[in-house]
Amino acid sequence: MGTLALAVTDGMLHFELSVAYEIFGSPPTVPASPAFPAGTVDPWYEVSVCGTGSVRVGPYRLEPGHGLERLRRADTVIVPAWADVDVEPPGDLVDAVRAAHEAGARVASLCTGAFVLAAAGLLDGKRATTHWAHTEALAARYPRVEVDPDVLYVDNGSVLTSAGKAAALDLCLHLVRLDHGSSIANAAARRLVVPPLRAGGQAQFVTSPIPAQDEHHPLSELLPWVIERLDQPLTVEDLARRARMSSRHLGRHFKAATGTTPLQWLHTQRIRLAQELLENSDHNIDAIAAATGMGTATTLRRHFNRTVGVPPDTYRRTFRDGSPQ
Repeated sequence: MGTLALAVTDGMLHFELSVAYEIFGSPPTVPASPAFPAGTVDPWYEVSVCGTGSVRVGPYRLEPGHGLERLRRADTVIVPAWADVDVEPPGDLVDAVRAAHEAGARVASLCTGAFVLAAAGLLDGKRATTHWAHTEALAARYPRVEVDPDVLYVDNGSVLTSAGKAAALDLCLHLVRLDHGSSIANAAARRLVVPPLRAGGQAQFVTSPIPAQDEHHPLSELLPWVIERLDQPLTVEDLARRARMSSRHLGRHFKAATGTTPLQWLHTQRIRLAQELLENSDHNIDAIAAATGMGTATTLRRHFNRTVGVPPDTYRRTFRDGSPQ
């Protein structure tokens, strides 16, 4: 985690920059748990805004606190969206981002910031993404980049890229999850009132795991009821019966409210609960499989590895002390 630098220059978009500064610039408040006392997270990121003098970001004038040379001293560098993808990004920005990565920084782009990373050669031979409207341009200009237009973000370890707008939130929360664990990432998401986990491989559309709090919404009572019963072998028919509607009607409401199917939504909630239990409890894998409705440790391992990218045992070792080693 440590030091985090936001690389800014004339021609960047303010939304993605603001998203990154909001998430990394202010530690979230977490409730008390077996792993954490209540209060704000400490230590958090030491954030610096780096640029070449006064810069224009969208309709705003920004005064960076540091020059681009500061990027070389950062543990993580965030490159916000580049406004005009038909214009080559400034050479000093490209050079500074490349130098930071060579010095060992983890570098992440938000939306069209991928064009800066590509210009620096950081995406050569790697899978990457950007806003769907610009994926063809990225692939045409940088043929050595394997552009994936159908995902929210791509994590290559030391180099990460995200799709547009809302996906910037997803990638930033993904970084918090890697650095601090899912409990703290979830606390950051709650503060922002956004979904705490949308996997990077999800298609580029906005979804919400729980609809806005509307007592008249058809799912407003169902979803909390389901979350309290994740240990039970629930089916779509069970959910439809509880909601007093047909399975087909339920599926339509789920698609409209969450962008996904009832089973996919249920799977995401089970994985989130498994992450929480792996981080904050001493339950063995069999007990966690039972608590999350996965049935057996084998089933949990298969689904967890497929969704999170590592086996549950590895995930637990990483976050055993409440923060990554």
